[in-house]
Amino acid sequence: MQNINREHPDYVARKAMWKQYKDLYAGGEHLRLNACEYLVRRQKEPGQVYEERLRRVFYENYVGSIVDWYAATLMRREPMLLFEGSDTGAKSFYNLLSDNCDLKGTNLHEFFRQRFVEVMVCGSSFVVVDFPKAGGVAQTRAEEDASGRSRAYLSEYSADELINWNYDETGGLEWVVIRTSCLQQSKVTDAKWEKETRWIYYDRENYQVFRKAGEAQATELVDEGRHGLAAQRRVPVFEMKVSEGLWLMNKAALLQLEHFNKSNALSWALTMGLFASPVIFSDKEWNQVMGESYFIQLGKEDRFGWTEPEGKVYQIAADNLVRLKDEIYRVCYLMNQAGTSSDVRMSGLSKQRDFGVTQEVLRGYGDMLKDSMKQVLRAIAEARRDEVSIDVSGMDEFDIGDFSNELDDAKKLLDLGIASETLKKQVFKKLAFKYLCDARQEIKNRVADEIDAG
Repeated sequence: MQNINREHPDYVARKAMWKQYKDLYAGGEHLRLNACEYLVRRQKEPGQVYEERLRRVFYENYVGSIVDWYAATLMRREPMLLFEGSDTGAKSFYNLLSDNCDLKGTNLHEFFRQRFVEVMVCGSSFVVVDFPKAGGVAQTRAEEDASGRSRAYLSEYSADELINWNYDETGGLEWVVIRTSCLQQSKVTDAKWEKETRWIYYDRENYQVFRKAGEAQATELVDEGRHGLAAQRRVPVFEMKVSEGLWLMNKAALLQLEHFNKSNALSWALTMGLFASPVIFSDKEWNQVMGESYFIQLGKEDRFGWTEPEGKVYQIAADNLVRLKDEIYRVCYLMNQAGTSSDVRMSGLSKQRDFGVTQEVLRGYGDMLKDSMKQVLRAIAEARRDEVSIDVSGMDEFDIGDFSNELDDAKKLLDLGIASETLKKQVFKKLAFKYLCDARQEIKNRVADEIDAG
């Protein structure tokens, strides 16, 4: 196998960008601790002044709020998972998977919501399908289920953890290398905290796990074998990705950085303007001491005054900050949420048209998320040899309205008298799943089965 520490050229080119984007999304204390990387130092600015500006730094995190708004709005209702077939054992498994998909108690809805946020920030996110490792070979499906071998689960990895990869001529992954690190207590008597790094290598059939704890120890192979999707001859890594146009952090990051520097510069100027400097107009040499406990003596022609800014540049800077804020919302398709204080009044039709654009963008995100969920769930079904068909729907309506409106629309559709029992059942399922969006998947499946049974 190739050197596990080798990094793909695209990874090398983007890893600094990913760190910056994560800092801009997080904001708060996380960004303040790294402010020296983003607060531009003026030409010939004294070191003490720059250090003081760093201590006073603040950050108005518009892009972080925008990303969270999209995630909350898109997944306000849980996606509807539909499992059709007579395999009751498989349906029971997917009920369990829906409630706890990563063996950490995270439900499937929340797991993919977190992945969506990461896609918005970093442009992509990765999901790995895995199965528990067990010794020996199961002779029957019942033995496989009883031993826990068939208990598929998901693991998440961020874009900056996938350090190397290769695609074949059809665009499919041939192999990947994932690198993670964390703090672990040493197993020796001093029990120091030390950095542990792990590398996971996947190809179409096998996996290998390498580990290095601390700086002095060598890298060791700790696990290897065939992964859960080996029978499909595919790498068990699924990428969630959006186009450049829908990668919001990439569109807004430079604007957010410009706003950050301008707002801090204006704040510093306003603060300094509060401390007026004395000005002495005199032809004589000035050597008097000034202070609260002193006085000054002026000659007949001497004058004394204070400097203070006129404020014109402050107003220009304040107007520029408003424009930058509006531009951040505009490039993120949320101009109607900019909240500008200008005197421009928008008509109801204009507001509706602006939100219509936002809805189309949300539907694009919804399609990406549904496709990713279907790929993952169908790969699990194929690996487990489940006799079910899987579909994912929803995430296409974002107006917070009364449920009675949807009931009225469904009633009008059914009143047309279309001679189709399938249409009738699908309408009932859609209404039931929307009304029971927060219910357990087991309940939803039972309702769907009862509707199908008539």
